[in-house]
This record gives sequence, structure tokens and C-alpha cells, in this order.
Amino acid sequence: MSNDDDLDNVFKALANPVRRRLLDAMKDGPRTTGQLCEAESSLDRCTVMQHLKALETADLIIVRREGRERWNHLNAMPIKAVHDRWIAPYARGAVAMLADLKERVEG
Repeated sequence: MSNDDDLDNVFKALANPVRRRLLDAMKDGPRTTGQLCEAESSLDRCTVMQHLKALETADLIIVRREGRERWNHLNAMPIKAVHDRWIAPYARGAVAMLADLKERVEG
């Protein structure tokens, strides 16, 4: 994650519930495109492929071809970059405020 454009792509990809479900389906291991299409059976294959392309553009998945199969692997590094940049600093501040509040209440 080198720049704001990369982070923008990650946020855009994560903003869609279908894409989040596809990522959830890959959290325990890689899945073929066919398996992901079965998991999202209410969508046609072309639509699932468009969502997978958005995830690949955001570098949230890594795609490997093995013969006729297309394996989709979760890439957690962009999610970690979002955590490190946006979540961790705010969480530290919130934890410090809660600790201070606890100390004041308990005296």
C-alpha cells in the first residue's frame, strides 16, 4: 500500500457487501471461481467475475491459474494496511480514554 489511490481501491472494494462475502468465503483458504459462483448462486457468473476483478484490482485477492481452474487467494496485506493506517491509531486513543475514565470512576 503505497499511496492514497491504493487505499481508495481497497475502501471501494470493501464497500460492496457481495465483495465482502466473497472475501469471507476465502478466509479459510483459496477458492476456485466456480466455488465462489456457487456461494453467490443468486448472481450470474459474469457478475461474480466483475466483483472478483474489483477485488483483484484492489489487491485484496491474488489469482492463480491451474489448468482450467482459476484459484482465488485472499491477500490480507491491504486489510492490514487499512488497519495500521486508520484503525489502530484511533483504537489506541479510545483505549487510553477508556482507561482514563475507568481510573476516574474507580477513584
